[in-house]
Amino acid sequence: MKTAVIVDSVRTGLAKSHRGGFNITRADDMLAHIINNLMERNSNLPGEAVEDVIMGCGNPEGPMGHNIGRNAAVLSNLPITVGGTTVNRYCSSGLQTISMAASQVMAGCYDTVIAGGVEQISMLSGKQNMEGFVNEKLAEQSPGIYHPMGITAETVAKRYEVSRESQDEYALESQKRTANAQELGLYDDEIVPMETKMLLINKETGDSKEVDYTVDKDECNRPDTTLEGLSSLKPVFDPENGSVTAGNSSQLSDGASVTLVMSEEKALELGLKP
Repeated sequence: MKTAVIVDSVRTGLAKSHRGGFNITRADDMLAHIINNLMERNSNLPGEAVEDVIMGCGNPEGPMGHNIGRNAAVLSNLPITVGGTTVNRYCSSGLQTISMAASQVMAGCYDTVIAGGVEQISMLSGKQNMEGFVNEKLAEQSPGIYHPMGITAETVAKRYEVSRESQDEYALESQKRTANAQELGLYDDEIVPMETKMLLINKETGDSKEVDYTVDKDECNRPDTTLEGLSSLKPVFDPENGSVTAGNSSQLSDGASVTLVMSEEKALELGLKP
């Protein structure tokens, strides 16, 4: 059995959905951009050596539909002969692709796979095709299968007795860690800056305009967060008895990431360090 290794991983910055730098940037364009950067960083790897591109996406429809894994591969500088596929395991979609890539390498199917994930909430939110979305028999048999993540979080918090205070404290610690990591430049090597267009909308007049923008860092953290501020927020999904708020939940964001998974033998042959 071959040994699978991770050679490199790059990503975009995470932009706020709707109000952030990627609010009109297509998901396949984001992926193509970072695939190209990944290949440039590992210039010993010829494009024709890439045997598959596996991309995860939680909502693979609209601008993220039509097999976005293959679309991204074709949009990138990889040869047209490189295949691509798309995986959906909702929030675990991207991690699932890396697991699949590693398994294929270990099984001897491939030596080189680009795996990753993307989500573009800004361009899809409110536009999903809900026609026939719910199977009535399934909803009756397992109603939780259609629960959104917020309700799932409330269920988990109650089941495992995770208090509101614990959630807020952890959220604050997460904000502090992120701010510290940004200040120390710990994300700089993995984030690929991307020049794009952002749509600005005037809330008062409704007027909009596109402006040039570069996403070169994560936009979603709030370094000035306080425990007092977090504790003052009202629960979103269960207003009466809930504990999940906008402050202790992950923010909606747009972004993409790719990882180069190879057999150890092939990586060393090409002079690439796992």
